[in-house]
Amino acid sequence: MLVKLWCVFAVLCVLGAATNKSTPLVIWHGMGDTCCFFFSMGHIKKLVEERIPGIYVRSIMIGDNIIADEEHGYFGNVNEQVEGVCKKIAADPELQGGYHAMGFSQGGQFLRAVAERCPEPVMHNLITFGGQHQGIFGLPSCQPDDLFCEEMRRLLSMGAYINWIQDTLVQAQYWHDPLHEEDYRNKSIFLADINNEKVLNEDYRNNLKKLDNFVMVRFLEDRMVVPAESEWFGFYAPGQDIEVIPLQESRLYLEDRLGLKEMDEAGKLHFLSQEGDHLEFTDEWFLEEIVDKFVA
Repeated sequence: MLVKLWCVFAVLCVLGAATNKSTPLVIWHGMGDTCCFFFSMGHIKKLVEERIPGIYVRSIMIGDNIIADEEHGYFGNVNEQVEGVCKKIAADPELQGGYHAMGFSQGGQFLRAVAERCPEPVMHNLITFGGQHQGIFGLPSCQPDDLFCEEMRRLLSMGAYINWIQDTLVQAQYWHDPLHEEDYRNKSIFLADINNEKVLNEDYRNNLKKLDNFVMVRFLEDRMVVPAESEWFGFYAPGQDIEVIPLQESRLYLEDRLGLKEMDEAGKLHFLSQEGDHLEFTDEWFLEEIVDKFVA
């Protein structure tokens, strides 16, 4: 009898441990970064693992090594990258019960595309840090010694919506020219699609609404993202590049083309702000305001 009771107890303990297992986390880095630099995504991964013992954290790598991973942050087809990440997530046994996601800079809109296009396994919370959700119209932080960045700027100035540039240059695929909205809607192969500005894809809308929380962090002194309001889905009013309108006044929100209005009314949208430049935040803030509230 005691043996049977012990066996039942052991089974219940195992089931309880499985039930209490932390929700895994997927991370996607930004431009000029890689999955695994110890001072960037490696540091983020370590912070989360120390805060939540036993959590599984997967930092996305595009390509076979970190050199290829960094290059793919500038060059390649984003739709193909998102498709590849969806396959990796679907094949990862640790993620089958669902996961949270953190996207840093352009990794934010890339993970939003994953949420919209690949609903299984389910993404629970999406947190974006400085994500360019309405795109960019300027690259002020390129430095002369950053060869990748300078080449990107040169190609964009030639014509972001030329077919071969759209298909090759990552940043062109979320370049949003408010002076030529028709060209943007018709020729943007990535951002205009995931923002439902070409056609209304109900799958995108319905899949995004499945999120439990969509957290957007904006950096108030951001010199990288132009305009910085894009980090909260704000952007220039069509036809000019001076006045910026917030998400709540945009066609995207008023027509609820992505379900953001419905999510906002349900309390699923969280607009957080941080003083400082692009991706500048303290470990303490990250742990207390992000990890403790939306990951743990």
